[in-house]
Amino acid sequence: MQFEYIIVGSGLTGAVIARTLCDVGKSVLVIDRRPHLAGNIHDYVHPSGIPIHSYGPHYFRTNSDELWAFVSRFTAFHRYEPRLKSLVDGEFENWPVAGDYIERKLGPEWAPEFSGEAANFEEASMKIMPRLVYEKFVKGYTEKQWGVPANSLSAALARRFDVREDNDPRLSRHKHQGIPEHGYTALVRSMLEGVPTLLNVDYLRAREHYVPGKVLVFTGPIDEYYGYDLGKLKYRGQRRVHEYHPDAGFLQPCGQVNNPAPMNGDHIRSLEWKHMMDPRYARRIQGTVISHETPFTPEDPSDYEYPFPDEANAALYRRYRERADRQDGLLICGRLGEYRYYDMDQAIARARLLARNLLAPPLDSSGV
Repeated sequence: MQFEYIIVGSGLTGAVIARTLCDVGKSVLVIDRRPHLAGNIHDYVHPSGIPIHSYGPHYFRTNSDELWAFVSRFTAFHRYEPRLKSLVDGEFENWPVAGDYIERKLGPEWAPEFSGEAANFEEASMKIMPRLVYEKFVKGYTEKQWGVPANSLSAALARRFDVREDNDPRLSRHKHQGIPEHGYTALVRSMLEGVPTLLNVDYLRAREHYVPGKVLVFTGPIDEYYGYDLGKLKYRGQRRVHEYHPDAGFLQPCGQVNNPAPMNGDHIRSLEWKHMMDPRYARRIQGTVISHETPFTPEDPSDYEYPFPDEANAALYRRYRERADRQDGLLICGRLGEYRYYDMDQAIARARLLARNLLAPPLDSSGV
C-alpha cells in the first residue's frame, strides 16, 4: 500500500501532523526508529508507581483556549503549575528570580548591568538583571548546559527567562497548565489511534522502501537527513541518573531544583517526580525518585535534545534549510528539523499550521 503522507518521527510534531491529516481522510504512515512512541516527551512509570519523563521534565502550558481544547481531545490533565527553585549560596531561591531576592541583596534601587545593544547571551541577560543575579543564577547554569562561555552564545537565548518585580513563585502564568493524567506517551498514543505506525524502523536506512504518494514529513535532524554533507550541526543532550529512596516522602521543596553553581557539581538540575503527580495519587506512594541531569554533547542522533544557540550553527542550518525548501514533496520540521527550541504549545501550534499548509490547494502559475 502506498500512503499519501509518510511521517518520520512519532514525537509531538509528527503526531499532531498525522492526526490533522487523518482527520480529513488522508492516508498516513508514521515511522520511528526508537522502540517507543512520543519522541522526547516519552514517559514511563517507575516500579514505585511514580511517572518519570524519559528526556527531562515537560510542563504543558498555553494561553490558547483553542489549543487547549485540541489537546484535551486526547487526554485529561491534572493542574500543575511548576514552582522552580535554584540552589544559591546554600538556599533554595525562586526561579525566575523573585523581586524580594533582589531587594534583599541590592536594595529597592537597582538597574540592569548592561544598557547597549546586546551582541551575545551574557550582554542580553545583563540588560534585564543586575550582575549579581546573572552570576548567581544564570552564568554557571548556562555554561554547564552548553559547555561553552556564555558570551559565545546567541543573545536570543536570553528571551527564555525573566526577572520579576513580584514574588509569584510559578514558572509561568499561562491560563492552562498541567500534565496529562496518564502521561505524555498515552497522549501521543491516543493522538495516533487508527494511524499505521512502525517502531524500530530507521527511515534513513530504508528510505527506498517508504516512498509517499505526496509528501514526506521528516521530524529528525535536518543535517542527518542529508548525510551531514554540509557539516554537522551541534546539539546538546542530558545524561540522567535516577535514584529511588524507598523510605522518603519528599526530599526537595519542589519538582525541579536548578544547580547553577559549578562547585556544586556538573549536573544542572535535580528533579523529584512525585511533586509533579496529581496529589491524590502522590500521597499513596511510598518512597520518591530523584533524577539528576548532566549536559553532554551527543554523537548519536537519538540523544539530540537541544539545538545549539550560536551564529555558526544557525548559519549552517540556513544552508540546509535552503536546500530543503527547494525540494518538492519534502517537509522537514520540528525542533530538530527546524533547529529551533519549541515549547510544547508552540510545537503543537506550528505542527497544526504546517499540516493545514499541506492540505491547502497549490497556487497556480499566476499566484492565485
